Amino acid sequence: MFEPVAVAECRSYLPKVCAPALRGVIEAIDGLDFVKPGMKIGIKVNLIAALKPERAATTHFELVCALCDLIREKGATPIVGDSPGGAFSSPALKIVYRATGMTEAERHGALLNSNFSQKEARFEEAKEAKTFAYTAWLDDVDAIINFAKLKTHGMMGMTAAVKNLFGTVPGSIKPEYHFRFPGEERFASMLIDLNEYFKPQLNLIDAVIGMEGNGPTAGTPRAIGALIASRSPYCADLLAAKLIGISDLEAPTVRVMKARGLCPQSVEGLEIRGDYAPFVIEDYGLIANRRSLEVLNNPKTAFGRVLTKSLRSVLAPKPVVLKESCVRCGKCAEVCPAGAVAVGEKPAKIDRSKCIRCFCCQEFCPKGAIEVHRPAIARIASRF
Repeated sequence: MFEPVAVAECRSYLPKVCAPALRGVIEAIDGLDFVKPGMKIGIKVNLIAALKPERAATTHFELVCALCDLIREKGATPIVGDSPGGAFSSPALKIVYRATGMTEAERHGALLNSNFSQKEARFEEAKEAKTFAYTAWLDDVDAIINFAKLKTHGMMGMTAAVKNLFGTVPGSIKPEYHFRFPGEERFASMLIDLNEYFKPQLNLIDAVIGMEGNGPTAGTPRAIGALIASRSPYCADLLAAKLIGISDLEAPTVRVMKARGLCPQSVEGLEIRGDYAPFVIEDYGLIANRRSLEVLNNPKTAFGRVLTKSLRSVLAPKPVVLKESCVRCGKCAEVCPAGAVAVGEKPAKIDRSKCIRCFCCQEFCPKGAIEVHRPAIARIASRF
């Protein structure tokens, strides 16, 4: 019923190591059988910001180069693209392509996306995103390969294959989607709708070096040593969650994709090609978790729902400014969809009455000066 998932060892980004590992994990599921001569294949990578590869925030360019070689072998043309946060324009993307090393893909026969227009989609089958804007370059390709990076994430707990498709939405309008789809459940369902609309033919996860802690941009690189491949982004993410030990409660996308019947309820229900046990990390540094909210699920009465709302406000993680690290650049205020951040002569300040806990400020702070904070009462509650 569900697509198989392949996992393979890959301990280095050296081409002599990662190229054969990528070929092996893809061949284990016949992952490129859909590629025919003359096709244009879009490689949707994670280029969240202009960060160097060693920061472990973006899909590593050496893996993308190896994938381009495989696509070229089949007589097709790879086109690499993404829409990071901020302006979706040629000048902005050129900076990102250079910083992340993605320009190297051109030496492997790839084109870097140069279509910066956008379109509106209508998707009646969606649960949440029945209409949405998307980057038009995706219409220029015959098929999409989703090449994600495994990292922690302030709002979604984990970012991997499913979350990577948020990069189909133009960067400049991403913040407003936090208002259109408020809360973890609705936002996660919107992300799944994007996956259902674009239907990537192959989903790959770069888990060679992941990111733990204050992800998805300011966390700490952590060696995992694996590559994951599946035709299903949901099955790929289910295995990725297992590797880093993140629960359904802590990863809303995993919780929602299970509820929508898009993957098994546990990794035991997956058809896994390869041994994933060597890559499971018991002490992976997850972002401030939501275990303390478990007792608040499914309130049965009106009073319970009111109480739940109040307790969630107290117990839920929130972004906190590290004043000693803030350089007052104003990026957090720029990306905040709620206008909850103010920056002046003093470090950034967050207005709690306006904050919607989307963690955009934490995600895009260039200095890692904003972290996800878990209230003391929540830490205590999670022990019981």
